[in-house]
Amino acid sequence: MSSARRATIYLDPELHRALRIKAAETDQSVSDIVNEAVRQTLAEDSEDLEAFRSRVKEPNLDFETVLKDLRRRGKL
Repeated sequence: MSSARRATIYLDPELHRALRIKAAETDQSVSDIVNEAVRQTLAEDSEDLEAFRSRVKEPNLDFETVLKDLRRRGKL
């Protein structure tokens, strides 16, 4: 027996149709496609949070200061 949990989600009809087509074309289940998409999204969130944590001690620069510096260095 699988350890997967059942969940009810509501999809836009167009999205559901696209998922069913992709599932048929790739010989995967809709659940497999959705699980992989969720995994990728959560991994991206995790990477973003780690990047934030690693840069938390960096100084904050206001937008105008950054613009002035870029102009001074000829980057804008």
